[in-house]
Formats: sequence, C-alpha cells, structure tokens
Amino acid sequence: MSTPEERPNPDEALARAHAARAKMAAALTEDQEHEPDEPLGRQPIWKRPRKPKSKAAKKQELRKQRKRLQKAGKRRLAASQSRRPRPRQNRIGNAAARRDARALSRLRHSNAWLW
Repeated sequence: MSTPEERPNPDEALARAHAARAKMAAALTEDQEHEPDEPLGRQPIWKRPRKPKSKAAKKQELRKQRKRLQKAGKRRLAASQSRRPRPRQNRIGNAAARRDARALSRLRHSNAWLW
C-alpha cells in the first residue's frame, strides 16, 4: 500500500493541468485550421474531399451492382420456390385418399357386415 508521501498532491496536479490548458488549446486550434492550398495530410475518409468518378468507373460499378442484385434475386426466388406449398388439389386428393383408407381399415377390423 502506498504511503501518503508517495501519493501525488491533487492540488499540484490541478495546477499543472490548468497551466497546460492554454498550451493544449493552442495546439488543437492550430491543428484544425489549414491554408487553402496546403495539403491536409491524413484525414478520416468522411472528411476527405470527394473525387468525381469517371463515366467508365461509374458504369462498371453499376454493372457490378446489377449483377449482384440479380444473383440475390435468383437466390431469393430459389429459396421461395423450395418453401412453396404444394398445389391445393394435390393436398385435397391425398387427404381424401387417406380418409378412405382409414374408413376401409376400420371396416375391415370391425365385425360389421356390408349388406
């Protein structure tokens, strides 16, 4: 555990911070102001000035986007086709056949006579 002599005095730290405040503020404002013809150096991408794309580059990008969207549409269609419910007529026919088979099996296992 640290002894009180080793701990820094909070008042001294506060005084140092106040003294450095003006210096830091000057450094920050100096960094933010640029001359119009001066190169800006490294900047985040959202602050960089936009470069206009050439027509060929625009067309190529659109071509890639169109192809990507078409492939996505095909995948979506294939996915929906595989989940598609079967035609209603088929389902009704199968259900009716199942009902008939069930009724016949009940008759076969019962001792009822068919007149």
